This record gives sequence, C-alpha cells and structure tokens, in this order.
Amino acid sequence: MKKSDIHFSVELDNQNIPDKIFWDATDNPNEGLSDTRAIAIALWDHYHNSTLKIDLWTKDMEVVDMKRFLIEMMSGIADTAVNATGDKKMAADIENTCRILSKRLEEEIKEQNQQK
Repeated sequence: MKKSDIHFSVELDNQNIPDKIFWDATDNPNEGLSDTRAIAIALWDHYHNSTLKIDLWTKDMEVVDMKRFLIEMMSGIADTAVNATGDKKMAADIENTCRILSKRLEEEIKEQNQQK
C-alpha cells in the first residue's frame, strides 16, 4: 500500500503569531520545504460528528490575498461537494456565493486603487 505524508512547519514570533509557514509532501513536485502564507485544514471527527479546523496565516498575508484564498477554498469545496456527494445544487449554491464574493472583492480593490 502506498503511503503519502504531508508535513507543516510553523515558525512563531515571540507572541506566538505565525511568522513563516512551510510545507512538504511525499508527492510534492518541488524538492524540500515550500513556503506559504496561509493554510486551512479541515478534518471530519466521526466520533463527535463535527469538523476540526486549523487556520493559520502569517503576518505577511495581505488582506486582499486572504479574501481571495477564502473564495478559492469555497470554490474548491463546491467541486468536492459534487465529487463526494453528487449534489450539484449544493455546489451551484456555493459557486453562486463565490461569484458574489468575487464581485464584491473586485469592487473593494477598485475603491482601494482609486484612493491611492
């Protein structure tokens, strides 16, 4: 049986705020640790019928990039909804929400650029 490992390493500042996040995986096409500015991991706890989450982001993560990250994660969840459950209506609802949020983010970015 094939085994695949995923590892995360988080460097914290003196206030325990993530300063740097690194990751590596068995099937990672890059050699060695790769850096990232944010991770979001969700696990299903079948004993308690609930989700366990780990959300971490570094001080360098820009707010607009974090919002993009959240929207893209939601879009990925829409794909997962179809693949895991076959529920196309649920996926469409999630994608519609992503479109609304993307439009709102575009408007926010335009406003910020006009203020500069």
